[in-house]
Amino acid sequence: MVLAKEEAERALHDLRQTQSSLLQAEKLASLGALLAGVAHEISTPVGIGVTAASHLSEQVRQFKVDVADGHLRRRDLDEFVNRVDEGASIILGNLERACTLVQSVKQVAVDQTSEARRAFELRGYLDSVLSSLAPRLKGTGHRVTLDCPDGLVMDSYPGALSQVVSNLVINALLHAFQPDAAGTIAIAVRADGSPSAGAAGVVLAGVVLDVIDDGRGVPPDQIERIFEPFFTTRRAEGGSGLGLHIVHNIVMGILGGRIAVASQPGGGCRFTIHLPLTASPTAPPAASAGRVAAVQKEPAW
Repeated sequence: MVLAKEEAERALHDLRQTQSSLLQAEKLASLGALLAGVAHEISTPVGIGVTAASHLSEQVRQFKVDVADGHLRRRDLDEFVNRVDEGASIILGNLERACTLVQSVKQVAVDQTSEARRAFELRGYLDSVLSSLAPRLKGTGHRVTLDCPDGLVMDSYPGALSQVVSNLVINALLHAFQPDAAGTIAIAVRADGSPSAGAAGVVLAGVVLDVIDDGRGVPPDQIERIFEPFFTTRRAEGGSGLGLHIVHNIVMGILGGRIAVASQPGGGCRFTIHLPLTASPTAPPAASAGRVAAVQKEPAW
């Protein structure tokens, strides 16, 4: 019995280590895909800016030749000024676009890897998260809408929230819609009218975040298992079954909230998340919330 007990404990320890490693791999894969998509998206405005700068440089070289030869006319000067103004506008516009993309993904990536708690304005942060997901939407025909009031400030873990929103949007893109059918993912945020009790009896104001798609929906026999680890309907296509499991763990753990799902076949799917505006000071670390790999130490017997 002692030997069997020790063997079972070792097996449980190995299983927990394996699950933690898989969760870490899923998180890093998600972040890597995000960065790769944004890098590809940035290449377009940067390339246009380089082309415009090169053309502008050639125009300046030709203008210098005309000045040196004494062949410069007033009309040539006016055309040169117009071309310089147009080229500068193209360069500036595309660099601003690239800068916006970089700033969006930078904050999201830093938050997802730092696990830092800080105060942030919810609408602005969600805008940044959705901007970082734009490359995943490009060319799909699908769109994501955001309805969030201004002025909602959370004192919580923005990296955890960004991963929840990213996983839910990506999950909808992968599973919700029929091939060649454009769909909509609507994110709606509202103040929670019934505050929930936080740690030590402190009443915390909260928000409700709905992520709703108009896709094919989830069959009744699958809806009960949707948050289970490794449950996926796309195993043959590389699905890990960890995306929604990570969402559930983050919401229930580090963010200190709760999550529910409702769906009907052909009627789309709705994820409803209740979150406190101020995270509990006793919220579990990210490791125990299923976001990063951590060796689970078994108690000594």
